[in-house]
Amino acid sequence: MGKKQFAALPFTLNNSELCVMLITTRRKGRWSVPKGSPMRKTEPHRTAALEAYEEAGLVGVTAKRALGSFKHRKRKGDRKRTMDVAVFPMRVHGQERWWPEKGEREAIWVSPKTAGRLVHKAQLRRLIARFAAQTEKTASSPLVDAVTRGTRVPSNNSR
Repeated sequence: MGKKQFAALPFTLNNSELCVMLITTRRKGRWSVPKGSPMRKTEPHRTAALEAYEEAGLVGVTAKRALGSFKHRKRKGDRKRTMDVAVFPMRVHGQERWWPEKGEREAIWVSPKTAGRLVHKAQLRRLIARFAAQTEKTASSPLVDAVTRGTRVPSNNSR
């Protein structure tokens, strides 16, 4: 289904301080965000939310509009493809005790500044920094408000 992927930028606000979750990639162990390929009959922001659940067990609300995108090279066998990854902010409300890829990746909550130092992709670093700047101006920025009105991701129990 094309050369697109959808990612979630999981975040929480603790006393108006923004924290984002990064996870490691399975192949190289680099810090990134949950992402995956389009799914039939599933809206992009829902795909991003489902990837966050499958890769990190996250449950929350995802914005319907992407924050931006970054390029990612994906390897399939001997072929390499450049993917355009749209990133959707996801306000995290909790984490399940079990999820499909539990034990396959590491996950950490960090400040946006630390996330910027850890992620490999420069475009993703800029997206995180821009989101942080918009969010830190006021804890109720248009982006955070949009996420609050986004799509709730059901927990594993309600699927």
